[in-house]
Amino acid sequence: MRNPLESKITLGVLTVCLAALSSLALASQPQQRAAVFAQDKGKFTIQLDGQTVGHEEFEISPAGGGWAAQGTTDLKVPDSPASRVTGTLTLQPDGAPISYEWSSHAEKTNGARILFANGVAKITLQMQGARPFEQDMTFNTPLIAVLDNNLYYQYGVLARVYDWSKRGAQNLPVLIPQELTPGSVTVDSTGSVSAKGKSYDGLRVTTSDVEVMLYLDSNHRLMRLEVPAAKVSVVRD
Repeated sequence: MRNPLESKITLGVLTVCLAALSSLALASQPQQRAAVFAQDKGKFTIQLDGQTVGHEEFEISPAGGGWAAQGTTDLKVPDSPASRVTGTLTLQPDGAPISYEWSSHAEKTNGARILFANGVAKITLQMQGARPFEQDMTFNTPLIAVLDNNLYYQYGVLARVYDWSKRGAQNLPVLIPQELTPGSVTVDSTGSVSAKGKSYDGLRVTTSDVEVMLYLDSNHRLMRLEVPAAKVSVVRD
């Protein structure tokens, strides 16, 4: 007859072994990033060479199991007609886009709807007076940065998607919907920066032809944006 104490020791060893195997299995699974967004709402003033040329109102809020980020910009640049552009972006909790819709109202009204799935962007473009145009763009990852023309709240979304726990230069594919242009963007933390006597966390966003500086508060909300080469400043009211 087996010693009861011996049985208890055997069971104890088995329990420890199973726990260790379970921990190893969990460690081998790919780790997903937690939700990166926080609710935000505000208004930006857009300046060109020191002169106010427009405003943007935006909101980032929970939507179903994900998030919705939307903004509307009204612009009146000298020697150009007044225009309004609206963009609505729905996102997974980790920042991967689900869909994007934009519309532009100036001399003509244009718009598009984009659906993202498995690293593919399915675009349906509607131009005033023309038949809809469809195009697919393929990316290597579902985590794609959407940075549309004159919709600066999307840089606030990018600041959330940036992995602050790793820091350093991080590369992402990027889509500029109004131009139907794919590309890539490098985002890098610059540490503490100052503007107008205030201190911020800085992010440098670089593409093949432009550099954008983001000024963020301690909660990584976008407070200010500068495009030095274009003499553009975007400041939260």
